[in-house]
Amino acid sequence: MDFSFTEEQSMLEDSLVKYIQAQYTLDDRKKYVTLPGGFKRENWRDFAEMGWLMLPFSEEDGGIGAGPVELMILMEAFGKGLVLEPYLATIILAGGLIKRGGTPAQKETLLPELLEGRLIMAFAYAEKQSRFNLCDVSTRAEPTPDGYRITGQKIVVVHGNIADKFILSARTSGETRDREGTSLFMVDADAPGLQRHNYPTVDGLMASEILLEDVLVGPECLVGELGQGIGIIEPVIDEAILAVCAEALGAMEILYKTTLEYLKDRVQFDQPLSKFQALQHRMVDMFVEYEQTKSLLYLAVAKMEEGAADTSKWISALKVKVGKTGRFISQQAVQLHGGMGMTDELNVGHYFKRLMVIETLFGNTDYHLQRFIACDRKGTNE
Repeated sequence: MDFSFTEEQSMLEDSLVKYIQAQYTLDDRKKYVTLPGGFKRENWRDFAEMGWLMLPFSEEDGGIGAGPVELMILMEAFGKGLVLEPYLATIILAGGLIKRGGTPAQKETLLPELLEGRLIMAFAYAEKQSRFNLCDVSTRAEPTPDGYRITGQKIVVVHGNIADKFILSARTSGETRDREGTSLFMVDADAPGLQRHNYPTVDGLMASEILLEDVLVGPECLVGELGQGIGIIEPVIDEAILAVCAEALGAMEILYKTTLEYLKDRVQFDQPLSKFQALQHRMVDMFVEYEQTKSLLYLAVAKMEEGAADTSKWISALKVKVGKTGRFISQQAVQLHGGMGMTDELNVGHYFKRLMVIETLFGNTDYHLQRFIACDRKGTNE
């Protein structure tokens, strides 16, 4: 099977590599974290000018019409640079919901601003009791003569601190864990009754807790059909999982290559550490785990590209592998760097923290192992 990129894909990769190398050294990233909002606005405008914000959208929606392969290339490069900009929250999550469930009027109003980098959005779906169950929604949206009244709480809203608008899930019918009855609503960040508490996450990003007390929205704020939100959310979350797994692969590559270079340079007992056979074995193990993860990523991308019925199964398999490999490579990198591996002055710890956060995003390793088993059994039964 040919895994080589097309000329256009190679050009995308080259442009990303050059930009990350020029704009995202570790020192640069440390400066960006301290800026208002936790990222550099000029970088976000650069993303728009280079067309990266348009990648996942069809030409009809004003985008480029790229597919999972291009998304993988972009997110892998972002992982190598530990990019802080809200691409996942705004383009993949919120943008994906609009792309799949938005009305023509919503698309016409929102997508141009989104793709030009003038609008930042976030998806608020997680709740304190829901764990990783997308159907577990206790936030309520009750009908009013003029629309809906929303009451509830959302947690860990990534980049919620800078969002101009939120898309949030709320129950319009049924019980808390019913699959049917969850709807999606668009809410302005400054809407009366909406409060957000912002806080930094361990990987250097920002997140928010959102409290909604009788927040009123009009019927035009409904995204998708009433009560059918889960059908829109699930494919968007699968695409987001693929994206963060590609990001994780980029981070893993930097970790094992950085560690290898360190072992070549560090001298003990009059010879480089890379000459010691026990350490050579550990480096080989890191490389093998990285390559296995890369192969599984390519498989999941191919499944999504062709729209295979078992795409979700292989997305979960990939998430399990990324969780295990990310932890293994991170721990090996820290240990082989010795005491320096624990310091913020070295990039190793920063990649470690991001990989640990990715392991929990959209379902941790245990959750996706159970999801993979359930999908496998379902396929066998059919």
